Amino acid sequence: MGATMTSFKSSHGARKDAGSGSGIGGPSDAVRQFTVKADDNDVRLDRWFKRHLPQVSFAMVSRWARTGQIRVDGKRADVDTRLTTGQVLRVPPAGGPLPLAGGGKGARVRKPLTEEQIHLAQDIVLEQDRAAIIINKPPGLATQGGSGTHEHVDGLLDAYAHDGDPRPRLVHRLDKDTSGVLLVARTPGSAAFFSKRFSGRTARKIYWALVMGIPEISDGMIELPLAKQPGTGGEKMMVDESEHGLPSRTRYRVIDRAGNRAAWVELQPFTGRTHQLRVHMAAIGHPIVGDGKYGGQAAFLTGTISRKLHLHARRLRIEHPEGDLIDVTAPLPEHFAKSLEQLGFTESEGDLPLEAPVLVDPKETQKRAAKAHAKQYRKERRGERRKRADSEGTGGARKPTGQRAKPAGKPAAGKLTGGKPAGGRPGGKPAGKPAGPKTAGKPRPAPAAARRPTSNRSAPKR
Repeated sequence: MGATMTSFKSSHGARKDAGSGSGIGGPSDAVRQFTVKADDNDVRLDRWFKRHLPQVSFAMVSRWARTGQIRVDGKRADVDTRLTTGQVLRVPPAGGPLPLAGGGKGARVRKPLTEEQIHLAQDIVLEQDRAAIIINKPPGLATQGGSGTHEHVDGLLDAYAHDGDPRPRLVHRLDKDTSGVLLVARTPGSAAFFSKRFSGRTARKIYWALVMGIPEISDGMIELPLAKQPGTGGEKMMVDESEHGLPSRTRYRVIDRAGNRAAWVELQPFTGRTHQLRVHMAAIGHPIVGDGKYGGQAAFLTGTISRKLHLHARRLRIEHPEGDLIDVTAPLPEHFAKSLEQLGFTESEGDLPLEAPVLVDPKETQKRAAKAHAKQYRKERRGERRKRADSEGTGGARKPTGQRAKPAGKPAAGKLTGGKPAGGRPGGKPAGKPAGPKTAGKPRPAPAAARRPTSNRSAPKR
């Protein structure tokens, strides 16, 4: 839970109804103590509750803080108190079992995993450390649950949460039928770190795919905006070059070709739209093999080639919270590996060179730290001013400001500039044309059209 918890009999005269209305369970006289971990350093008290005790409402936290029932190192705390690593947080008795650590909004106690589920969770692990668990998601297993979806990666994460540890969290997704590298954050702190890398596009994701036909350009960039297709409930995407389409970029490189029948390609998404790779490849006339959703019947090879989707998250390269670099490769699923062999491809030749990572310069790290410190200082000063204002506001009548009130009905004099009213001429008309850049008569450049695949290299021949 990002904290070490101990319980003991209440001897501090806590009110019997302290946990009433919190939705945790029946009455209990056990006061709980938590030791703040490094991942929760500088986190507000109310945010800490949202992370680790999400079943306790904000109203209840506010009530506990207002009545002095929440203590940090023995002292009363407000909901906006920022916690520091090593502090001891005392929480009033609440009763009932705690939810699984790290649960989010609306968290509930989950069903225990079966032995089969625990074995599956352990078998798909590629690497793990204190910050992350990297798994090789099999095809057919959803990343998260949904309507009618009961088996998913999110449901297996309890297998990685040991006693007292936070429940691991998903920070990105793969489609149900897509296999390969999936990163899971172990702690709330590492989840925030990795999420920023994915949203900031510094994480590099490499996919392998088999596509129908041979792209004319062997190394190209697809830039086509995407939007949800109307009438599909958001389950299907489409190319939309109107103002509703979201910018989407995908780079592809042809690794090898099987005559004119199919090509083995590497895909790198530079944006993270839903089904982006599948829609982009279908849009340029080369749907991914097995993708009937976007390629229809034209997405299936005849013969003994599997009809499953041939899209695999082969490699992930991303920064580690401790300053290292995570670079993991996932083996192919059985159907994909067999299809490569049947088409005459050699798997060991598929990993193309990748540009060297651009790591943050130490000076830049220092600048960021200084900026964060200054931001925190400003927040604290704002909090102090707010508390001062509140205390003055409740102390009685307002203090005089030293300024006289203006007579009623008499308009305030306009601001003077050079001895004349700001309006310039009498009657409120402006003195002249407003200043601004001289753009009259110059045509504005037309918006650039969506780029299709472009390159200077031709496809390799076998």
